[in-house]
Amino acid sequence: MDILRNAFGEFQLARFPRRKREQLRAWDAADEYILQHLSDNRLINPQANVLILNDQFGALTTSLTPFKPEVISDSWLAHTGIKANLTDNQINPEEVTLHTSLDYPEQPFDIVLIKVPKSLAMLEDQLIRVKPLLTPNSIVVAGAMAKSIHTSTLKLFEKIIGPTTTSLAQKKARLIFSKVDTAITLTDSPYPSTYPLENTHYQISNHAAVFSRDSLDIGTRFFLQHLPRSDGYKNIIDLGCGNGLVGLIAADKNPSATLRFVDESFMAVDSAKINFTRAFGDERKACFTATDCLQGFAKSSYDLVLNNPPFHQNNVVGDFIAQQMFRESYGVLKKAGELWVIGNRHLGYHISLKKIFGNCTTVASNKKFTILKAVKQ
Repeated sequence: MDILRNAFGEFQLARFPRRKREQLRAWDAADEYILQHLSDNRLINPQANVLILNDQFGALTTSLTPFKPEVISDSWLAHTGIKANLTDNQINPEEVTLHTSLDYPEQPFDIVLIKVPKSLAMLEDQLIRVKPLLTPNSIVVAGAMAKSIHTSTLKLFEKIIGPTTTSLAQKKARLIFSKVDTAITLTDSPYPSTYPLENTHYQISNHAAVFSRDSLDIGTRFFLQHLPRSDGYKNIIDLGCGNGLVGLIAADKNPSATLRFVDESFMAVDSAKINFTRAFGDERKACFTATDCLQGFAKSSYDLVLNNPPFHQNNVVGDFIAQQMFRESYGVLKKAGELWVIGNRHLGYHISLKKIFGNCTTVASNKKFTILKAVKQ
């Protein structure tokens, strides 16, 4: 664990999920800048109602626990990481109120701290949801690494919250300050958005945090064309389900199967639930789970896992999530159970699958993507 030192104390913090020989810290310079700004300008006091959005592993939450903040995040990993870091610092997790991205509080807040999300759509949705919680005297401070703050970012703050300025860069991080303009007319969030799935009668809805919100992405399109069909698939998992489109079409192709949709994003899981329920109503059973990969799933219980792995966690790029998904898929599959994976050709997933499963075959490929199958022997 690394030690975060700031005006509010010293805290041991670790990323989540926790990995051996972790090289990355559980906070960034934007977290430090926000905390420094609060302290230097004496903006926070014990009576303040504090709201924190998108705290990745708890740097802001742990530092500000004496003020009993409420915290909003779309990430199951963030929720779990925050609780773990609070416990490691001998802080009762009940001192903090955690909300999902679909469960906003209703009372007004004096101070709102926002780690700017990568997705502009997610930022728009969050600002629209936050605006009713602000008073004319509310303090709104957002932070991110400078490279992630664009003109479009500032325009959203201006449009939804009010007059907006930025700080000078510090350690490549920058702060955003918005004054609340109560005269700005609130509009409803445009999310979830919906589009018709090509060549089907299905309507696909997506919350703001879901990848490829407005149309079918080319990787998923290729995967859908080759999804397997068999009477032997009784229990199927759509792992990293996003809007659940892969699992939905798998259910269509395998009418006797029970589907389980899994993602670490609360918005993704809810999008999958909306889409599956709209498609099948009460005719089909399905489960919808927010968790870390396949944590909590019974061993040797599933016939088929369908997986389009992400290749980044927030701003960190790598195949570590894919590797975890592959290993845990092996554990939950029955003997002769299958893992089907789609990925960019250059990622070399076949090497990892052969190491874990002892086999790997190519189902289909094109210039950009390859679909692989590994069987538990």
